[in-house]
Amino acid sequence: MAQINGKELAVEIVGDTAAGTPALVMVHGLGGTSNVWYPQIRALAGKFRIVAFDVEGAGRSSRRESGKISIESHAEDVVALMASLGIGKAHLAGHSMGTVVCQHVAAKHPDKVASLVLFGPFPEPAEAGRGPLRDRAATARSKGMLPVADATVQAATSADTKENQPVAAGFIRELVMRQDAEGYARNCEALAEARAADLKAIACPTLLVTGDEDKVGPPATAEAMARLIPQARIVVLEKCGHWTGIERPREANAAVTRFYAEHVGGSGSNG
Repeated sequence: MAQINGKELAVEIVGDTAAGTPALVMVHGLGGTSNVWYPQIRALAGKFRIVAFDVEGAGRSSRRESGKISIESHAEDVVALMASLGIGKAHLAGHSMGTVVCQHVAAKHPDKVASLVLFGPFPEPAEAGRGPLRDRAATARSKGMLPVADATVQAATSADTKENQPVAAGFIRELVMRQDAEGYARNCEALAEARAADLKAIACPTLLVTGDEDKVGPPATAEAMARLIPQARIVVLEKCGHWTGIERPREANAAVTRFYAEHVGGSGSNG
């Protein structure tokens, strides 16, 4: 556990920790934990010092009894966590809500971000989606996480995942079901209030990875983002919903491995 900005965050550090090894900070999404990155961590641990953590109110991290959770507070936690570990510049990876957090860090602190990998990316929720996020927060508080978990698997995974990958679907269900209901609700409300970062201010190479059946961060959204981010490219995975790295780990790993082969070099730093 790490004390960051007055809260306890669960942090896992894996991979090559030798001096000069580039750092990779991984930020999960709504309903996730650092374990959403397990397939990617296995593939990348030999190339990076990987820092994967649970955001405030999620997984094993605490939530303050008072104090509002927001996309901005998550972004501040990323920067503070990097500073606490002596990381001056890092590659950032985000999933879903975590992509919004990473976009804000990269736009506000371009000197601290070497590259972005965004799974299931979107700049902010569509206006029509903000109300349902608040409704989901109310459901978590009144009925617990079981109905939320079942709805997430149904709505946010591909038909192939539901039919042919029951282990992946079950893992996603467990991730969501095990969340603290109040912490999850506050993160729903944080996402419902999120506003887009200045995408034109993102100066680093960026990889946008989405699924052809992703309803949250669909290909059209990634394409619109790529038109604004100066150094962006898109990969669309077939038979994939919103839980990109879990539903299509092999294909997602291939995409990020190719991307980092071009952009790691000396661009990341532990100092």
